Amino acid sequence: MTSSYSHTPVLLSPSIEALRPADGRRYIDATVGGGGHAEKVLELSSPSGVLLGVDADPAALHVSSERLARFGDRVTLVRAYFDALATVASAQNFESVHGILFDLGVSSHQLETRERGFSFAHEAALDMRLGPDAGKTAEEIVNTLGVDDLQRLFQKYGEERYSRRVAKRIVVERQAAPIRTTIQLAELVSRATPRDARGRIHPATRVFQALRIAVNDELARLRRALPQAVDLLEVGGRLAVISFHSLEDRIVKQFFREQARGCLCPPQVPTCVCGHTATLRSPVRKPITADAEEVGLNPRARSAKLRVAERIGSQSPGQEPTY
Repeated sequence: MTSSYSHTPVLLSPSIEALRPADGRRYIDATVGGGGHAEKVLELSSPSGVLLGVDADPAALHVSSERLARFGDRVTLVRAYFDALATVASAQNFESVHGILFDLGVSSHQLETRERGFSFAHEAALDMRLGPDAGKTAEEIVNTLGVDDLQRLFQKYGEERYSRRVAKRIVVERQAAPIRTTIQLAELVSRATPRDARGRIHPATRVFQALRIAVNDELARLRRALPQAVDLLEVGGRLAVISFHSLEDRIVKQFFREQARGCLCPPQVPTCVCGHTATLRSPVRKPITADAEEVGLNPRARSAKLRVAERIGSQSPGQEPTY
């Protein structure tokens, strides 16, 4: 199975540079996937560095367990969604760590595995679940939500310009027969999109992104997971997040910015009453992106952005961090 699992870790070098693996330190890969990033962390933190790998996908964990087997008890793998990070870390005695990595989105293997239903490159059932216990499938969502709810979903998670037209077409066509496959949905979206509005990407790309995000509750999970990650970091520990679209990146950017501030009270409040203290600083102000060489080798890296933050000590409420 390892040989058939297509896994090229994105932004590997800058991610590892951000995490600064060293002997005796503890790390969490919250989206371990095929184990590419985790492998490098374990290599560079030998002989006694340890890593906790978390992933919702049983297939990914199977592959990473084989890939990382040579590290023995230095690696622990757990099947869970990353918004259960605090619970998993507590159970595995990883409550104080030196680095945490999130590599968001779906892997090449997940996109290319026909039965997962992530891609309209193949005829497949509309599943799109990253883990078997995600909840409703994309097929259930497409065939049960009304026009208004579908429009909001496509607009919010896909930033789809023609969300209303697509939603209406879905509701009309499913009255004749349920929408069950990827190709069926992709063709439907194409017909609902004005011909002169079709650009370089397939008209269904944003709709498929929106459905995948909704099925797996990806953005809400990310919002829940980031504060947990900060709480698990030692002072000086690093949090590295790789995102692949603007919705994810915006959440990470805003969270890092907020956590780098002390007081969060509105400007009109003369004295701090929120009690918030700064917990992070950003050693790299702008997101790191792939260079031309990496994009040439792995086109998926083109949209990747890496943001890095470092855990700092407590500040007094209303005090800005000094760095």
